[in-house]
Parts: sequence; C-alpha cells; structure tokens
Amino acid sequence: MTKVFKNSYLMYKGFKDNRLPFLFVKNPLLSSFYYSLFSNKFRREQHAVLKGKVDHLRHLKKEKANIYTLIRNTHRIEKGLLMRPRREVFALDYIKETVEAFCNIWDGEKFQKDAQFKWFHDVLSEYFVHCGNHSKVKGYQEKFLDKVEGTSHHAQELKSIPYSRILDKNSQVSYENFFGLTRHRRSVRWFLNKSVPRDLIDKALLAAGQAPSACNRQPFEYRIIDDPDLLEKVRSTPMGVKGYEHGIPVMVVVIGNLDAYFDERDRHLIYIDASLANMNFMLALETLGLSSCPINWPDIEELEIKMEQYLGLPKTQRPIMCLALGYPDPDGLVAYSEKRPLEKFRKYN
Repeated sequence: MTKVFKNSYLMYKGFKDNRLPFLFVKNPLLSSFYYSLFSNKFRREQHAVLKGKVDHLRHLKKEKANIYTLIRNTHRIEKGLLMRPRREVFALDYIKETVEAFCNIWDGEKFQKDAQFKWFHDVLSEYFVHCGNHSKVKGYQEKFLDKVEGTSHHAQELKSIPYSRILDKNSQVSYENFFGLTRHRRSVRWFLNKSVPRDLIDKALLAAGQAPSACNRQPFEYRIIDDPDLLEKVRSTPMGVKGYEHGIPVMVVVIGNLDAYFDERDRHLIYIDASLANMNFMLALETLGLSSCPINWPDIEELEIKMEQYLGLPKTQRPIMCLALGYPDPDGLVAYSEKRPLEKFRKYN
C-alpha cells in the first residue's frame, strides 16, 4: 500500500511540476490561479510585500512620520531644484506630506550629527527660498520655519543641496587601474584564521553607502556576523558553502526593507539597490586587503525561516544575499571563471 501511495504521489508531482504549468500559462489570471492552488512559491514574498506596504502606510497616514517618505520626497524636491529650466513652483502634490513627515521626525540635535537630517533641512530651506511665496506653499513654509526655529546653522557651511560638480576635481583613478581592480577581485573561499577589524568593514560599507538607489531610499541594511556562536549558525545556512563554511571568519547578510515602499510596483528595488551597493562593498574590501565571496540566496522557505529566526527579522525584512569575507589565504585557489566576451552581452540600440 505504501508503494502504491508513493508511486501515485510521484505521478501527481510529476504532472503538477511538468505538465500542469502549461495549462495555466495562457494569461496572468490563470497564472495567479496556478500559484494560489498548486504552489506556495510566492506566498512568503506576497506576505512580506503586503506587510511592508501596510507598515509604510501606517507610518505615513496614521503617524505621519514615515522616514522613507521623507527621504523620497526630499530627493524629488532636489530633482525639481536642479531642473533646467526650473519651474516657478513645483511639488504641490506632495509638499504637505513632506513637511508633516519632517516636522514629526525632525530632531534638532541630529541636525548637528546626522548628515541626512542636515540634508532634509537644507533641501526644504532651499525649496522655500524659491517656492515659499506661492499661496499653496506659504503655510507649509511657516510650519517648517516654526519647527526649525533656533536651529544653529553656520552661514559659511556648505549646504546639502544640488551643486555643480567641479570637473577638475574628478577621481584620479584611471580606467586601467579600475579595470585592474575588477579583474583582481574574485570570489575567495579560503581565508586566513585571522580576525577582521570592524573599522575596515565599516570603511568598505561607507563605499557601499555611496551607491545609487531609487529615490535615495537605500532600502537595505548589512548584518555583520562575527560573534562565534551566531556565526556558526549563519555561515552554514546558505546553499553553496559546503566544504569551506568552517573557515569563514565573517558573514554578512544583506537585508531588504520592504516597508520602504507604498506600492507593490517597487518590490524588486530591494534587490536592485542592494546589488548596486554590494558591488561597491566588494571592490572596497579589495582595496583594504580583504576579500569576499558573494553567496547566492535562493527563495527556499526552510532557509528563510532559519535566517529570520537567527537574526530576529520582522516580516517586512527579507535576506537578499550573503557574503563571506576575511583576509584571503594566499595558498587558496580561486576559480578562473572566464567572463563572456563583450559581443555576447552588449548590443547597441
């Protein structure tokens, strides 16, 4: 009986995995039915995206203090300030929620210590210089000025507003040097048994933080795992580390924050923005004498649950990828991994 049941199950599974998808692929509605009825592959993502959206809206609508809204709208105002020609007045459809978020988040002490708070302040100040006399803007300008009254600001200090790049101060790194760095960087799996100073990791993360992200939201965070007990759990969790996980001195888990978005349309930005930052991070590590190995993180429910538990992640956060890092063992081999020739991945127009 057990054998009959097993054979029946295998037949059903084969039909479900290999034949059934063809019956539901004709249009998006049928595809939704397929994943609702026969597969749970996207359920964790759907829940995380919806939970992120609800948390975002709660902070925005109820508490009127959504930091991601303030970041996004400040960036939008910056784009309005740098437009050519600049419109006489702009941002009328979102200046209200921007000022509300600013007033509910603003901290005068952070203005002196947190560069992003200075950016909020300076961009809004510049906006009101240009648009503050408009009848629909004046009230928000007064609210803003009341909130920041008494904030000390040195007149000679450079403001964090759109500026002209000085071309004669361009980076002195030549293309040849930069290309050499990209060729030198390879995924390293063998590390010296040597602790990695946190200040070096922080330096590389500063470079990661300079990567572009959609509306400057930077919807990610880096969890640096160097505690021996937690490291033992985390470094063996991803797939693809078999055989070398025992020698990884530091693991980095890159986390995406889905509460950065008000709409499902942006759900993939955690992966795009974090990937941009991760490449900066890995290249910066090489300049500091450290090496890394990016580790794939496929969407596997069992592993997602483990990582969520190990790191205490809320439902709005999802692991994006992992990286092993440390001082490279000079005797350890790296894969040659010849890359595709230019003609294979480039097309003009």
